[in-house]
Amino acid sequence: MAMDASEIERLIREGIPGAEVRIEDLRGDGDHYAAHVTAPAFKGKSRVAQHQMVYAALGGRMGNELHALALTTAATQD
Repeated sequence: MAMDASEIERLIREGIPGAEVRIEDLRGDGDHYAAHVTAPAFKGKSRVAQHQMVYAALGGRMGNELHALALTTAATQD
């Protein structure tokens, strides 16, 4: 079963407080998404660490309910 974009956004916002999240359905099939996440918690963290934080917020749904997620992350600028 595919995940809804609003559910992906909710999980990321709950898992990374203060995050700005934008989700795009890349194919219109509810199965391939792009997530653009900007958060103060990313400051000083590598891109890999930022992506790991997003995956952690998704609670193991990657590869299960969430088939494909193109991820772009950045630290919030002061």
